[in-house]
Amino acid sequence: MSITTIFFLGFIIALIGVIPPGLLNMTAARISLKEGPGNGFVFSIGVCIVVFVQTYIAAIFARYLSNRPDIVEILQRVAFVIFVLITIYFLAVAKRQKEQLIKPKIKSKHGRLFHGMLLSVLNVFPIPYQAYMTITIASFGWMNFERISIITYVTGAAMGTFAMLYFYIFFFDKIKSKRFTSQKNMNYIIGSITGLVALITFINILREI
Repeated sequence: MSITTIFFLGFIIALIGVIPPGLLNMTAARISLKEGPGNGFVFSIGVCIVVFVQTYIAAIFARYLSNRPDIVEILQRVAFVIFVLITIYFLAVAKRQKEQLIKPKIKSKHGRLFHGMLLSVLNVFPIPYQAYMTITIASFGWMNFERISIITYVTGAAMGTFAMLYFYIFFFDKIKSKRFTSQKNMNYIIGSITGLVALITFINILREI
């Protein structure tokens, strides 16, 4: 695979992981609304610095696991079950949940760069998420674990995260009252994403049988 393809794989996978409203993107949006886009940018840069490191750690971990096919096989099956259960949970919850708008709450702090880095460090989800996705795309032959490929993928992941934070910073004020930002519809989105990941995992398991 070309470097450009690997970059965009990292970009898209990271961007998808940050789509649902969460602590990082909602904080970036709120900082921008209260203090201006400049502080939102600085906060987002802090987040992406840590995401770069987290994704790199995840890729190195995935490279180790790629040499242990027995462990990968077990993890794939466990991941498939987990993603299916998560999908069912979010879709079931969305059906019976009343519409309500997401209201992010943060306290203003100085040093937005370190603020972003701190919150990103506390958010450890990218490590298992990226480790699994890296193993998956490597199993399809879409990337390898050479140093240049890892750096390219990690850079794409950091840029994908920043792109979604950028979206929240500049468009949250326009979309916050729309229906698709309600918790109910976001549950549908999350359920759809995890369902897609579960389907990819299932296809990958079938290919190895």
